[in-house]
Amino acid sequence: MSDEDADCDVERVVAAVRDRVDPAAEERARLREVADRLIERAETAATELCADADVLQVGSTARNTWISGDRDIDIFVRFPPALDRDTLEEYGLEVGHATVPDGHEEYAEHPYVKGEVEGFDIDVVPCFRLESATEIRSAVDRTPFHTQYLEQRLDDDLAGDVRVTKQFLKGIGVYGSDLRTQGFSGYLTELLVCEYGGFRPLLEAAADWHPPVELDPEEHGRVSFDDPLVVIDPTDPERNVAAVCAAENVARFQHYARAFLTAPRPDYFDADDPEPLTDAALREHLERRATTPIAVRFAAPDLVEDQLYPQLYKSLDGITNGLDDRGFDVFRATTFADDTAVVFAELAVSERPAVERHEGPPVQVRDHAAGFYDAYADDPDAYGPFIEDGRYVTERPRSFTTAREFLESDRLFDVGLGAHVETALEDDYEVLVDDEIVALLDEFGQELAAYFDPQP
Repeated sequence: MSDEDADCDVERVVAAVRDRVDPAAEERARLREVADRLIERAETAATELCADADVLQVGSTARNTWISGDRDIDIFVRFPPALDRDTLEEYGLEVGHATVPDGHEEYAEHPYVKGEVEGFDIDVVPCFRLESATEIRSAVDRTPFHTQYLEQRLDDDLAGDVRVTKQFLKGIGVYGSDLRTQGFSGYLTELLVCEYGGFRPLLEAAADWHPPVELDPEEHGRVSFDDPLVVIDPTDPERNVAAVCAAENVARFQHYARAFLTAPRPDYFDADDPEPLTDAALREHLERRATTPIAVRFAAPDLVEDQLYPQLYKSLDGITNGLDDRGFDVFRATTFADDTAVVFAELAVSERPAVERHEGPPVQVRDHAAGFYDAYADDPDAYGPFIEDGRYVTERPRSFTTAREFLESDRLFDVGLGAHVETALEDDYEVLVDDEIVALLDEFGQELAAYFDPQP
């Protein structure tokens, strides 16, 4: 395809996607009518409690960057900073319930009310009204500043490009700052589109990124961060908006930016969930790969995803490091959860000899060498010590000759697990090896399909 043809195709695909993601006038009017009514209701309740309170809409529906079909209306109730935190939480919940009578309470850094009104998902969140985002007392205090900053910079064309960008990021699986996805937040997406001047300029720049990439929209120039993508918050120079973005997701965005610019296709904008893996297909993969699959399965801790997945990722690291340290070379590994949770790994080596080599210090390091020699000289189960390449070496009995033995032992609890995962494992867990992992298909057929058909 010539460059000219590719340019035409990019514009054609983007125009078609924009037609699809731009909310229609009727949809906008409906959202505006519901939002205005709820804001008025919240203002009445808030000012009855505190005369200095005010209410504003925040998030993508306030900034005109929401995608058609999105149903989120975020209402922030701001109280003066002189109010103590306990009173803010009390007032915030009272206003929330007055605004959304059928709502329920949830908790982020402090409680808020969530509910549904006429098909729209409503959050009513209390925060402090501050002069600067650098004075925040909790993360939600920043949000009004984000809205104010972007309202001044996003015109209709840029807002349209934000919607296209969000849809692209959703299609390639990297949209969302939740700790499961570790991708691009809505605010980060908006800042990137503003910084580069549109969807296509952003993709062209990302295609040539050499991480770490550092962007400072307001040229604060005061803080450095050790992240692959750094976007200094224009409203708070102490914060990297892209801090949650995993290196893999930055690289994934680069890959698909290049792919789309080279051969533009609309399917990049549509998430493609795989069909669940069948028993026969799984067995075919196992036979073809000749690795040893192994899984630790346990009851998923009762936590929200932003609490659960950091613990699962920590446990994944701990378990795979424990397997590697004992010679059961981990080929690839992942974790997933629903009613149960699983740490899943493929092993290149699943069984080890009954003895393991243990190297001591060079003989010339007298005190340490003597200590090593004395520790094993009278051990009837050890071979040696003997000397090899100038240092003492012994061959001692191995604690575990199979990965299953290790995972079913108490040593599993020495590897560094998430606290709630450790508690769940203490209650009960099972280890599945080789063909036994077919037991995972009913609950995790899609996850295993994605694992055995990895994409960039």
